[in-house]
Amino acid sequence: MLVISYNLRKHRAISELAALDERYSPDVVCLQECDTLDLAEHEGRLRLAHSTVGSRLGLAVYYRPDRIEIRDLRTVALKKSMHDRVLRPAHERLLGARLYDRVHEREAIVASFHAAPLTALNSLRRHQIKAALGELQLLGPNLPTLMVGDYNYPIFKDNLAEKVREAGYDLTLSDSRTYTRYKFFRGHFDLATSAGFDIRKVETLPRGSSDHLPILVDTEYADATATVADAVGPAGEADVA
Repeated sequence: MLVISYNLRKHRAISELAALDERYSPDVVCLQECDTLDLAEHEGRLRLAHSTVGSRLGLAVYYRPDRIEIRDLRTVALKKSMHDRVLRPAHERLLGARLYDRVHEREAIVASFHAAPLTALNSLRRHQIKAALGELQLLGPNLPTLMVGDYNYPIFKDNLAEKVREAGYDLTLSDSRTYTRYKFFRGHFDLATSAGFDIRKVETLPRGSSDHLPILVDTEYADATATVADAVGPAGEADVA
């Protein structure tokens, strides 16, 4: 399965989706910072599954209907930062899709995630990641899960990766930096968190009109049938605190 994640920078890069589909043929595309009132039902061979509605800069998921069937969707408002409360740039920071893979005849979860901005503490973003993974477990208990997006986590990613591993997930960076707008904060902002998948490669794609570079996640289902069940507590939340 091929999944693209792209922060559109306040919708500026929306016109690039058809070209990305033509060049890379993704099965799913997860977007952040898109104007949800200005999304086409189709982009190339992709169809819009759903988008958030509670903020001016939302999330969206597109998919290839010849490969993927959407069976359920979940949008979630995560714990807010002070920036969110004052400027209200985003309300729902998670959009998860429970999908049926027609090729492999099995279900999986793919989600678009956008963490709080850099003005917030890493501890808040870890809380958001924990809550997001818990919500995805409610959407599809023990299914293979892939959450991609803008994690806004430029430093101390080793600590984040350790916390994610303790929860039964893997955190995967792309092969080169995905954000270079500010000198101090250049780095890998756009990440992939997964369980039940083997990530073969995460490639940073060429720059477009956004300040983020899109990433292409090349993944396959893990050979073992083990899932994240052991990492999930009674309330369905993985421990990434």
